[in-house]
Amino acid sequence: MKILVAGGTGNLGSRIIRELRKRGADIRVVIRPNTALSKIARLKQYDVGIIQTDMTNVNEMTLACREVDCVVSALQGLHDVIVDVQTILLNAAVNAGVHRFIPSDFAADFTKLPAGENRNFDLRREFHERLDRAPIAATSVLNGAFAELLSNHTPLLDLENNTVGYWEDPDWRLDFTTMDNTAAYTAAVALDTAAPRILRIAGFQISPQELATVATTIKKEEFKLIRMGSLAELAAQNKQERAAHPEGENELYPDWQQSQYIQSMFSVQLSPLDNHRYPQVEWTDAAKFISTL
Repeated sequence: MKILVAGGTGNLGSRIIRELRKRGADIRVVIRPNTALSKIARLKQYDVGIIQTDMTNVNEMTLACREVDCVVSALQGLHDVIVDVQTILLNAAVNAGVHRFIPSDFAADFTKLPAGENRNFDLRREFHERLDRAPIAATSVLNGAFAELLSNHTPLLDLENNTVGYWEDPDWRLDFTTMDNTAAYTAAVALDTAAPRILRIAGFQISPQELATVATTIKKEEFKLIRMGSLAELAAQNKQERAAHPEGENELYPDWQQSQYIQSMFSVQLSPLDNHRYPQVEWTDAAKFISTL
């Protein structure tokens, strides 16, 4: 199958390309003309077709999509990328007769969240409205939070102070999936012509209480559970911080956006899970991941 990947120079996109190559796909990667030579060199190691083109030009993008079976978007950015560029990519795919489209979602189940609580999810929701009107089959992969978040010194797992922070409920189970697992699953989806509109996955689902227990066992040091506040308090804080720092609207991950992600993690869960759709994906569980930190 011929697969076109947008966002292939990124962290997740490059992993998706690697997994598609493992599965024997014929891959094209569309990149901007000003892409750094170092990033192009990394792409070449996967023996893929590289198309440098103006991603804001629907005619050029349509040419890039010709004879492609599925378009995979791993683009990251704000409205100009997630809505505007992805819409151009979508229209180009439709114009070229591409059968399937995988949008750059890769997040918690924002379909279950009200608008206004997570800026980046609102952008994905806006693009979904366009995607659902387009005459093309689509599949969204919802994977919760990337497990790598736990290595970023967040309150969820503080490896310096041996604490696990939580909001509202210490037994609320959080969804995590490693980037490698997400990439492997997405590659399988791209090659699955019968994939449904939404697929939900979680490499592991774990509560803060369970996370503290696992971390204590793996690190052989006691991790204490710390209540950070209620969900209502977190939501109010996020609104206040967003209003106080409007400059963050032009940043991909301002502090208030990162806090909005945490609010979302404690608000929705992925269910039912579709982990078993592709048995070849070997999931990384919480103990195995934490042992690498």
